[in-house]
Amino acid sequence: MLLQVRNLSKHFAGLVAVQDVSLEVSKGELLAIVGPNGAGKSVLFGLVSGMLKPTGGKVLFQGQEITGMRPHQVARKGIARTFQTTALFDQLRVADNLALGYRLRTRSGFWSTLLHTRSWAQDRQRAMARVVEILEIIGLKEKVFRPVSTLSQAEQRKLAIAVALMGEPSLLLLDEPTGGLVEEDTREITELIRRIHQELKVTICLIEHKMRMVMELAQRMVVLNFGSIIAEGPPRQIAQDPRVIEAYLGVDHFAETQ
Repeated sequence: MLLQVRNLSKHFAGLVAVQDVSLEVSKGELLAIVGPNGAGKSVLFGLVSGMLKPTGGKVLFQGQEITGMRPHQVARKGIARTFQTTALFDQLRVADNLALGYRLRTRSGFWSTLLHTRSWAQDRQRAMARVVEILEIIGLKEKVFRPVSTLSQAEQRKLAIAVALMGEPSLLLLDEPTGGLVEEDTREITELIRRIHQELKVTICLIEHKMRMVMELAQRMVVLNFGSIIAEGPPRQIAQDPRVIEAYLGVDHFAETQ
């Protein structure tokens, strides 16, 4: 197993956001986590990525416990994430944002950078090669030197995913990557996620509300409600689960995915 979450809980001043959640993500898997607003999905991502400290439970990555590690430490282990709102430097260029995303893989420090040492040159060469590779994947090659502020919402979503990929993660956590996008843009992001999974061989854990997209992409689904897992399994099985239909989307909504 690449990721193991064991009896994970998070309470906020008496409010239970995540309660005794246990799940596993296999290497090479594309897992979707779904559930109504307030179910604890983003909190779970925050606990795994080090953004939040758990009230109880453990998180193991590649067999090593990472519970309570800081976000940069978790990222160095090989876990990257995106957020519901893009966290980009709007006034910098696309290339600059991508280069910043590679910082976790650099070995040169302040003096190496200042003096342009051999290690600095090697880091720079590797970063530029990675930028070219990722630009080919996300389809923004022609806009590499444009400010982020000039990109469309869909292009910014692609760039946010690309920045997360720059650190060469083993596990990519995507938090509602198509939130607020129209159907055409949603299809583009869906195809991008599929390419990342198939061509870059990155394990993906996805939070998403658009069930048609999830049904197309996910190999397995986990359903959260009130901070607890109520169902997990293949998408078609989940779509027929009475507990999921009652607690989450409703019969009519699930019927649309069939």
